[in-house]
Amino acid sequence: MIPPQLAVAISRLIDATGSAEYGQSLDSLTRCATGHDGYSATVDRRALRSYLRGAYLLDPFYTACISGVAEGLWRMRDLAPDGFYDSQFAWSREVHPCISDKAGTLVEEVGFVLPLADGFSATYSLMRNRDGQLFGDDEFAALAGLTSIIAASLRQHWPSIRNQDSDTHTSRRDAELVFHQVFGAVLTPAQHAVTQLILRGHSSLSIAENLGITEGTVKIHRSNIYRRLGVSSQSELFQRFIEHLAE
Repeated sequence: MIPPQLAVAISRLIDATGSAEYGQSLDSLTRCATGHDGYSATVDRRALRSYLRGAYLLDPFYTACISGVAEGLWRMRDLAPDGFYDSQFAWSREVHPCISDKAGTLVEEVGFVLPLADGFSATYSLMRNRDGQLFGDDEFAALAGLTSIIAASLRQHWPSIRNQDSDTHTSRRDAELVFHQVFGAVLTPAQHAVTQLILRGHSSLSIAENLGITEGTVKIHRSNIYRRLGVSSQSELFQRFIEHLAE
């Protein structure tokens, strides 16, 4: 038997399809499985704008969507590159909506990766940033059990919002251009590829494995990238990137 609270949440989600109340109804459904925090009014609007203008390209959930990761619920740490949690993006209040939240530091983020129609994908994220507790195994399993409901519902909702916001199409078009706009005129194609992986939080070894080159070659590329851009560290490279997003 479906618990009454869950049944009510599902019915409200169905009723909210195509309306402005959809997101709130989706949150209510997942709260039946576990308490969680969402992107609230406390998120810094500037950080959110920078994220939407291109910082999302550094988000492991974005990479998961474009790389064809299987539909389902994922922990951020299972998708993130090996050096992600040491990267500037992971802890930047300037471009990371979770970290900019005045409620506190992000403890864990999990997300549903959901393929949509026409080559689009969506991520519905849930986060913990107040009580310092990770999502437990039972909580994660309860959320994962909602995957088919959330996926079917979101696919029904998607056509109603796809053409409402022109920024959706702008962001999709810019996804392949943002890095070139920031660095393309200065860097070679090989250096451009290495720069993207550096900013996404890959170590030199991981970059080498992704690009099929040696770790030594990666280090040479890194040195030449820094020299051409007039920076001396990954932190300065990241700052160059986010300054472009703020322009």
